[in-house]
Amino acid sequence: MVAFALRRYRAVLIVAAVLAVLAGLAGTTLFDKLQGGGYFDPSSQSTAAADALRDHFGQGTPNLVLLVDTGKLVDDPESVRAAAALVQRLQAEADVTGVMSYWTSGHLPALRDKSGRQGLVVATILGDEMGIDHRIAELAPQFAGTHDGIEVRVGGYAMMMHETVQQGQRDVVAGEAVAFPLTLIALLVVFGTVVGAALPLITGTVTTMLTVGVLWLLAEFTELSSTATNVASLLGLGLAIDYSLLIVSRYREELGTAPDPRTALIATMTSAGRTVAFSALTVAVALSSMLMFPLLAVRSIGYAGIAVALTAAVVSLTVLPAILLVAGDRIDRFRVFRKRQSATTSRELDEGFWHRLATMVMRRPIPVATVTVLLLLALGLPFLRFHPGFPDYRSMPGGSSSRQVAETVQRDFDAAELSGLFVVLPDSKTGLTDYATALSLLDDVARVDTATGSYTRGALVIPPTAEHHRFETDTAAYLSVIPTAADPGTVDAVIRAVRATPSPSRALVGGVDAANLDAIHALTTRVPLALAYVLIAMAVLLFLLTGSVLVPVLALILSALSLTATFGALVWIFQEGRLSGLLGFTVTGDLSAVVPVMLFAVAFGLAMDYQVFLLARIREEYENTGDATASVAIGLERIGRIVTAAAILISIVFLGFLASDITFMKAFGIGLPLAVLADATLVRGFLLPAALRLGGRWTWWAPRPLRRLHDRFGLRESSAPPAEVAVVS
Repeated sequence: MVAFALRRYRAVLIVAAVLAVLAGLAGTTLFDKLQGGGYFDPSSQSTAAADALRDHFGQGTPNLVLLVDTGKLVDDPESVRAAAALVQRLQAEADVTGVMSYWTSGHLPALRDKSGRQGLVVATILGDEMGIDHRIAELAPQFAGTHDGIEVRVGGYAMMMHETVQQGQRDVVAGEAVAFPLTLIALLVVFGTVVGAALPLITGTVTTMLTVGVLWLLAEFTELSSTATNVASLLGLGLAIDYSLLIVSRYREELGTAPDPRTALIATMTSAGRTVAFSALTVAVALSSMLMFPLLAVRSIGYAGIAVALTAAVVSLTVLPAILLVAGDRIDRFRVFRKRQSATTSRELDEGFWHRLATMVMRRPIPVATVTVLLLLALGLPFLRFHPGFPDYRSMPGGSSSRQVAETVQRDFDAAELSGLFVVLPDSKTGLTDYATALSLLDDVARVDTATGSYTRGALVIPPTAEHHRFETDTAAYLSVIPTAADPGTVDAVIRAVRATPSPSRALVGGVDAANLDAIHALTTRVPLALAYVLIAMAVLLFLLTGSVLVPVLALILSALSLTATFGALVWIFQEGRLSGLLGFTVTGDLSAVVPVMLFAVAFGLAMDYQVFLLARIREEYENTGDATASVAIGLERIGRIVTAAAILISIVFLGFLASDITFMKAFGIGLPLAVLADATLVRGFLLPAALRLGGRWTWWAPRPLRRLHDRFGLRESSAPPAEVAVVS
């Protein structure tokens, strides 16, 4: 790949430019292909319940709410006439069913607010998540606003998911607007020249555009959640800058000894280029663990992460060398800051900051390692209080229509009546009365509505009416279970109790809250499998890199430790509400269950990314010197500044997540920089040299069969140039 890029560098640049433009044009329609949801487990009981409710009754969980403000009393004749006309319009819309309102459904008290001036229209948009999203995009503009003197606002789960997609599109633009100028300033500080600083940004821009094109193609063949674009955009920019930084820095180093720029570039791609390819593979493998989870939002992160890592590597190994070949020794043109000399001589290496730090740590490895581990574990203690939840209206910006409607319903209406908890018996309707009676006796259950009437505490309180006919068909039945309160703790307890109650036939419990509970269960039960996959895969890859049995184990432990402080900070900040005023989010008392899962994959992949950078260079020095202690200090001195700069740069990029108005995306903007910086400072600066010093020469040991395996298939970092590459245009 690299040899081809050097031979046909002009063609590579032209093709890359054309593909980037085409991908960018395709990306303008990407959000039309994305879903705003993806937080349900398709194999769960709640999903089966929703399918049965649709198939047997042509109904679904209410996902559309119209909040009607009459400006008068809801029973005023003019209000009744205007509201009834609004309901009639909604009932006539395709794919809309189960329309209920205060004015047309028996004046149900739950559909009128406490002041008597507002009422609700509740309905269900049928279809898959993509179809629902397209339908709400058509319905919302038609029904929002003023109609015959009444003011209508659109809310409900469908509206929240639609606004999530729209917000995600704005967040991508805002995140990049924050990341690009800050990254450019940081790159100018690192390289000191305009040309040197521009190269990583060019590579990052091309990578981001091509990744959007890859996602556009993926969306043609599989479902994708809108969360994929946020992660792909900033992660692509960050990885491309990291890889470019490594390659450009090594190229500048090689220029000092090579007879000409082309020889320096070939030597660079032989050494740093291999490290980049291997590093991208580790990131892709770590993020592929997300494909083991059934939730579309999580799997989409896996798809996007794999695409980002591989695209960043391909661009860094083709487009960047082609640009460097054109730039030649002009990479230091247009200097902004004083030139920083690279450490090349033995004396210069001994005097460097990273060499001195590593030497200091290796003189007292046990005390340093002990203090650092205890510090990381102490910072991670808040994670023991982790309480998983799922994003709801409170994660949306205050100006969103779905949040405004939901807040009004929670404040002014009987929200428990609108909880949407139901039980479907798809195979039989016998024994329904006794079953409904038993459910009504459960703790925290206010009422159970069935075809035979409404039951409270075992008694029939409302005889069957015309409204109750919809609860039963010739072969199936369903029940609506109303909890005493709408808070998640009460509703979750009711769901568990209903599922534990014996039923006369197969009973499926569904609703949005049941789906959230099932999604949390799906995540937690698959975490051990994903962890095992990542750990085994990383151990194998690191063995191929180092040829050691101990180093992979050590690297995995260190990378895990670097995440402890991050997870503790997430609970402390987002679940417990510290810094909520500064960061601008609403405290919910829980942390979205998808955040630790997604963040672990991304942050662990990046930690292993930097492990590869460091261990490859330390291994190279060890092979050159045979000194296990000196190789650590020299290797860290040669690569430490680059890894630190890469960590700072990618942290700046990830700060773009803070521009998002969605709470769990802000968590990425805090969690990822914390994980990267903890890994680049505490772990790489203190724990890694301490651990390698304690291991000594045994650090690089492997049994003879595994050594032969590594000799044949392993990666070696060498700056020795390969065979001459002829360069043609």
